[in-house]
Parts: sequence; structure tokens; C-alpha cells
Amino acid sequence: MTETAIKTRAYAATSTGAELAHFEITRREPGPTDVLIEIKYCGICHSDVHQVLDEWGNSKFPMVPGHEIAGIVEKVGEKVTGFQPGDRVGVGCMVDSCRECDSCNDGEEQYCNNRMVLTYNDIALDGKTPTYGGYSDRITVDQRFVARIPANIPLEQAAPILCAGITTYSPLIHWHAGPGKSVAVVGLGGLGHMGVKFAHALGAEVTVISRSMSKKADAEAMGASGFIATAQEGAVENAREKFDLIINTVSSAADMNAYMAMLKRDGVMVLVGAPSEELPIHPFSIIPRRKSLAGSTIGGMRETQEMLDFCGKHAIGADIEIIGIDRVNEAYKRLLKSDVRYRFVIDMASLK
Repeated sequence: MTETAIKTRAYAATSTGAELAHFEITRREPGPTDVLIEIKYCGICHSDVHQVLDEWGNSKFPMVPGHEIAGIVEKVGEKVTGFQPGDRVGVGCMVDSCRECDSCNDGEEQYCNNRMVLTYNDIALDGKTPTYGGYSDRITVDQRFVARIPANIPLEQAAPILCAGITTYSPLIHWHAGPGKSVAVVGLGGLGHMGVKFAHALGAEVTVISRSMSKKADAEAMGASGFIATAQEGAVENAREKFDLIINTVSSAADMNAYMAMLKRDGVMVLVGAPSEELPIHPFSIIPRRKSLAGSTIGGMRETQEMLDFCGKHAIGADIEIIGIDRVNEAYKRLLKSDVRYRFVIDMASLK
């Protein structure tokens, strides 16, 4: 450990599928453009579970998950211009990129032509330093990858917005959700509930597609005017050619052809959930009515700040269940059973 490293408490998985437990890591002292953040809250994303279980085949251990980070600036480097100690800030899914390619220059760092550096389970651009996430009490991040959280959004409600929020906001903006557009959100979970709130605030007509009717009241409270329970006989058939845009947030296998049938001519279904298995789709689900199947990841830093400001303007926060760090393993098991409404958030004070 170098003299400039900061000892940091964390929770980590040390091997595939291992339960998370106390672990110590180091963070770098802030360089000239760095921001040191005291983490107050960190959301639990379904991708955290995927990574700990190595379901995507790229996991690196020991692993400190967490990319929905909200906290307070503790210290800044001498060249930092946008932040100062005491500021309320957030860090999402990425902490660096090449900063030189067309995508980075366009403010789309998440599509960096060379390499985006993930907040955890990745290696920094130096090719040797592992990245560790937000299940920890501090993190050091270059100012370019830090966002300001509006004063009227509680930090605990803001944390999930740094992933679940931007993951749904970005495709809604890109495919022009708004007045006169019919938008469906598949799955009312961590991502889906943010998608409903955003689509409603943008002025679109919003429908939730879920397996059962159990979340209908919640969906309506979030702004949905329609609800389709796919397990009900005839529900899918009755929704044929109904939507301009479908945001599919589920992380499990689903009938893509059935969802594509719900799109109008020129409609688009965007995948933001990330199942570990392949999803077959028939060509004639797309060709006859000029439909599109698309994908989207998070937004760039400019769009992330835009999204947070939008949340401040419309008083949008995530619906959460706050837990102590000692309940993380329990939360993972509950998440796999969809037993949360709608995002677990870890109170990092419990790490001490």
C-alpha cells in the first residue's frame, strides 16, 4: 500500500457465488482532478447479483459491487472546478473512458470507442488497478464522472437513479417519449418503476406490462394509465399494435415475439434488462410493419446530469427499502425472487 492510499471499509465477494462479507480496500488520494466522496447510500442493482454469480462470464474477484452511489464530497483536487467539500453528489456505472474518441467528445462516454471503465469489476486505464464499487465508505473519482444531486431529492432515493434511473431515462429521451406517444414498460422492478415515472413526467401515455395484476395499484400511483397482465387469457392479443415504444426491463427470458406484436408500425422495443441467455426472435415479428428491436445502456455524463436535474424539477426519486450492510446477502436472495418494492438501498453508516 502506498503512502497516498486511503484505507477503506467495504463489503466484498471473494469468489463466484460467495456471500459478501467485510473487506478492506484502498482508494487513491485525490489527484488534481479527482473528487473523494464519502458514500452515504448505495443501491443494489440486479447486475450486482449477475456479477457476483459470474453469470456473464467476466467476473473478477475479490469484487466490491455497487454502482448506484450517493454521498457527500469530502475532498477535491487542486484543479477541480465543479465540486467542493459538502456537495451532494452521485457516481453511476462508469468512472472513466478514453475521453478522446468521437463518442466521448459527443458526451456519450458510455459508448466509448476504446473502453469505458466500469465502477466495479473492471481494470482502470492503467491496465493494472482494479475498480471497486459502492459497497464501501469512500470512493475517489475523476470530476468528469461525478454528478450533482439536486437538493430536493433525498440521497437515499437518489442512489438508484444513478443506474436504474439513467438506464430508462436515456432510451425514453432518445426515442422521443412525450405527449402523443404510447409507451409500455415491461416489468415493474427497479428499472421499470423509474421508467414509468419518467415516461409519465415526459407526458407520454404509460402502460405497465407485468405477469400478474399484483402491482397494478403501484403502477397507477407512479403514473401508468394502463396495465397488462400477460398471464391473463387474451391480454397479449388485445394489446396488438398498441404502443409506439416499449422499454423492456426484465432480466429473464421472455417471449420477444409477443412483445413485438404489441408495437405499432414503426414502433421500437428497447432492451435495457440483461438476461444471461439468448432471446430468440422471429424475422416476421419485425419485417412486415417496419418495427425495430434496439438496445440501450446507461447515458453519458451530460445526460446523467440532465436526468438528475429533471428529477429535481419533477420531484422524482426511487421507491426504496433501506437496509444495513449486514442484510446484503439476504437482499440478494430476495431480489432473485423479485421481493422488493422497488430498490434495495444500503445505508453505508451501517458499515462502520
